[in-house]
Amino acid sequence: MENESTRNTIIFVVCAIAIMVVYQVLVLNPAAKKHQIEAQRAAATAQAQHQPANAPPPPGFLPAPQVVAAAPTVKIDTPRLAGRISLRGARIDELYLKQYHTTIDPRSPLVQLLRPEGGAHAWFIQSGWTDANVTAPPDIDAFQWTAPAGAVLTPQTPLLLTYDSGKGVKFTRTISVDDNAMFTVVDQVSNSLTQPVPMRPYGFVEQQGQPADLANSNIVHEGAIGEFGADGKFTLDLSKYKDWKKKGHPDKTSVGGWLGVTEKYWLTALIPPAGETINASFPVTPVNGVDVYKTGYVGAPITIGPGQTITRTSRIFAGAKTVPILKAYGKQYNIPKFDWSVDWGMFWFFTQPLFYVLEFLKGYIGNLGLSILALTVLVKLVFFPLANKSYESISKMKKIQPMIEDIKKQHGQDQAKVQQETMALYQREKINPLMGCLPMLIQIPVFYSLYKVLTVTIEMRHAPFYGWVHDLSARDPTSIWTAFGLVHWNPAAVPLIGGYLDGPLHIGVWPLIYGFSMWLSQAMSPPPPDPTQQRIFQLMPIMFTFIMAPFTVGLLIYWSWNNFLSILQQYVIMRRYKVDNPIDSFIGRFTGNKVAG
Repeated sequence: MENESTRNTIIFVVCAIAIMVVYQVLVLNPAAKKHQIEAQRAAATAQAQHQPANAPPPPGFLPAPQVVAAAPTVKIDTPRLAGRISLRGARIDELYLKQYHTTIDPRSPLVQLLRPEGGAHAWFIQSGWTDANVTAPPDIDAFQWTAPAGAVLTPQTPLLLTYDSGKGVKFTRTISVDDNAMFTVVDQVSNSLTQPVPMRPYGFVEQQGQPADLANSNIVHEGAIGEFGADGKFTLDLSKYKDWKKKGHPDKTSVGGWLGVTEKYWLTALIPPAGETINASFPVTPVNGVDVYKTGYVGAPITIGPGQTITRTSRIFAGAKTVPILKAYGKQYNIPKFDWSVDWGMFWFFTQPLFYVLEFLKGYIGNLGLSILALTVLVKLVFFPLANKSYESISKMKKIQPMIEDIKKQHGQDQAKVQQETMALYQREKINPLMGCLPMLIQIPVFYSLYKVLTVTIEMRHAPFYGWVHDLSARDPTSIWTAFGLVHWNPAAVPLIGGYLDGPLHIGVWPLIYGFSMWLSQAMSPPPPDPTQQRIFQLMPIMFTFIMAPFTVGLLIYWSWNNFLSILQQYVIMRRYKVDNPIDSFIGRFTGNKVAG
């Protein structure tokens, strides 16, 4: 028994150290970096709101008006999008998302998805035609398209562009856009020569530098994305920015499919015709100190005969990754697994159903936070019989604790005999000590899946709850360092440690509620036999309060509510078995009466 106790102590110490190391690597360091990014973004937002229009741009970049004025443009105006198409190459290179702001403040700037080349964090989309001998999308498009005077691209008014090569080949392009975020590009190429003209279609998405608000999280994919295959069998292909730059990304051949660049909530994607063979490439090239990330394709050569006109239809998506819209596009245009641009992860069989359940509940309840509470109740109902068995086992173990203490006293230093008699007692009382772990284990898949859903789906972004919680996908905004909002000062301004006070040490109300619920749930269970293990268990609620504090507040609401439901279920069972519990003990001390089962 002594060897077993020593072994268990070592295991607990190693696990505690491992948790702290993982916490440092996965929570503290990313949280500190995230805080730095948020501070930079807040400064940029404030600057954008208050700096004069003629303020100098960042070093090495042109002022925004000069960039836009570098080529003639046509305005884009839809219910969800605002921006411009540059007539040089017919690039979509300026795009704002009307329904999304940079912060929860509706007065904050709109999210800007695309930016023209020459400005900071340029991100643009281009498609066109090139020589048949070219095997990769060209960097520069020489086409200077012509548009009707005063043209504006809206869902009701498609944009007609023309280009005459002056060498017997004419190009006509019609760009239309729907009410959401899908552009349809119909190209007609006419050959008035007496000999055939071979050409290739191409398209690319280019991003100059990594996003300013890159999440840099293992839970979210950001970078290159595509769905490649043939004959209805497609495989999702991904590369995060750091791997994309360091290791590169292999070229792909596909019949149909799609490809592009994705961020946490936003996507730009090229969608060639379903039956067209494409060769996709993913170069990363340093230019003037900036890494240029590019996902692009060239199609199979198309020969345009003398006097012939060919027509080709492709599509471009640029907008928010709203799951129902992506799924509808996939069905409407035969785009394989288009809704998988949302990072469902390797446990997609949990995350996807969980998302749809939350959306269903939200449709009836009207609030995502209340939907999370309702989801918790549904999960508890599903696992109710199994949890009941577990809590019955825990109650029985707590009830026989005096018997176990008697066995220890009776056999003294004979640890083998103590262990033998203890196991015999478990058998007589029909107790399985391992059953006590089930309530935690059965919640792990739901816990992870909900964390994933709250993190990666834009439907959760800026979703309000009640009270001080205005964004369930962000951390709890309150802090112990400001007395939960009663004291007005900025902990981030403290030298040296400010980043931690406003980062991983930022403890709000919901992390404290979670910590208390964990402590109370733990107090309902019998203590471990080893004193060292007992001390470690006593520290666990404190440690996990800090571990969970940087997580999304929606996840803390779920876990706290789940703990309280478990406590209620366990309390009823303990009363049934007439076992002492901390709730009755507290009521007894408060009222002066014993409240035993």
